[in-house]
Amino acid sequence: MLMKLFFVLSCLLVPSFASATTQNSAPPERGQDGRATSVKEWTLLVYINGNNNLDTYGAMDINEMETVGSTDKVNVVVQWASMAATSTKRLLVVKDNDPNTVTSPTLEDVGNVDMGDYHSLVDFIRWGVTNFPAKHYFVDVWNHGSGWHMKNLSLLSNPMKATDISWDDKSHNYMKTEQLGQAMAEAAQIIGHKVDIYGSDACLMGMAEVADEMADSVETYVGSEEVEPLKGWPYDALLSGWNALGDNMTGAEIGKILTREYVKSYSNGSQGTENGTFSAYDMSKLPAFNEAVKNFGTKVRQLDKASRDKLVASADTAQKFSYSDYVDVLDFLTNVQAKNIAGLAGDETAALRAAAKNLVIASAATDSYAKAQGLAIWLPTSSYSYDSYSARYKGLHFQAHTGWGDTLQALLAP
Repeated sequence: MLMKLFFVLSCLLVPSFASATTQNSAPPERGQDGRATSVKEWTLLVYINGNNNLDTYGAMDINEMETVGSTDKVNVVVQWASMAATSTKRLLVVKDNDPNTVTSPTLEDVGNVDMGDYHSLVDFIRWGVTNFPAKHYFVDVWNHGSGWHMKNLSLLSNPMKATDISWDDKSHNYMKTEQLGQAMAEAAQIIGHKVDIYGSDACLMGMAEVADEMADSVETYVGSEEVEPLKGWPYDALLSGWNALGDNMTGAEIGKILTREYVKSYSNGSQGTENGTFSAYDMSKLPAFNEAVKNFGTKVRQLDKASRDKLVASADTAQKFSYSDYVDVLDFLTNVQAKNIAGLAGDETAALRAAAKNLVIASAATDSYAKAQGLAIWLPTSSYSYDSYSARYKGLHFQAHTGWGDTLQALLAP
C-alpha cells in the first residue's frame, strides 16, 4: 500500500494557483484585500510544503478545505509551496463549489521559499497572526515526516533520506525535531500565549519525543503514530465538525474531532480504505508522563540480565510502526505486566500506564492497528539500532526530562 512516507512521484496532475473570482469573494468581515478586520475565535494556519513528491495532494487538501472555507468563527489560511510553481503563495481559504480547482484568493506571493527552513514556518505564523488575529491558533505542518529521527531508506531504485519533517526537494532542506520545537516556542511568543493546537499532517509524528520538544509552547498536540496515507487529513470533515462545536471550540475538542474523523475517513469512508492511527495529547499532562518514565527507567536500570531480556521481548512483541524502533507505549506496558517481571511489578509500571492514559485524550486506529493506543516512544531492541541514534538522542528534551536514553543503554547492555 502506498503511504505518504513511501510515495514515488509519477504522472501526477499539476496543481495550479488561481486568483479569487467574482463568485468566490471574501466574507463580509474582511477588507477588500481579504485580510481580517476583526478578531475571530480561531485561525488555522496550514503550512503546505508541496516541494516534493506529495505535491498534487496539497491541491487536493486545499480543495477539501474549500468545501467549508473560512467562517465567522474560523479563519483558514494556507502557505502553499509546489514543485510545479516558481513561487510560494499565501491563501485565504474561501468556500466554493468546485472540487477540482483551487479558487481561494492569493493574498501574497512570497517568492521561492525554503519550506524546509523552520524560520519560514515562523515567518508564516507571524504573518498569519498579524493578518488574521484570533483568540486561538491551530498550526498544521503538512509534508513527509519520520518521527524524531532520520533514517536512510532504499525505495525501489530511488534512494531517499527520511529526515524528521518538512522535506523540501528544491532546497534539499528539512526541519529537525529540535527546530520544530523552536518554531513553536517562537510561535507562542508571537501569539502571546501557547499555541492552542499543533499538528503534523505527516507520518510517524505521534510520539513522546516530538511532543516534548514543544511541551512549554503547545496546549494540545495531534499526530499519527504510523505513516499516513497519501491523502492525509480529511480537512472537509475536520472543518465541518469544528464549526459544529459552536461555543465549545476548545483545542481538546477539536483534537478529538480530528482523531475520530481521520480514522473514520480511512475506514471505508470518504478517503477510502487504508490503515491508519491518530491521537491527541493534553500537553499539560506531559510533565507527569515524563516523571513516570523517569521512575520506570530507574527500576529498569536495576534489573538483572534475565529480567532485562524479558523486557526486550515485551518490546519486540508490542505494537510497532514502519520504523521498528517506534513502539506503542501502552501496548508495551501491557506486555510488561503480563510477563510479571521481577522488579517491574510495582507502582512504577502502573503509574506509567496511568500517566500515558492521562496524556492521550483521544486515540483511534483502523483494525490492523488494534493494539495502537495513541503514543509511541523510541524503544530499540538491539544495540545496533540504539547506537545508530543514541548520540543525537542525548540532545532531546525528552532525554533531559526522563533519562530514557540512559535507560535504553542499560536495557540493551550485554
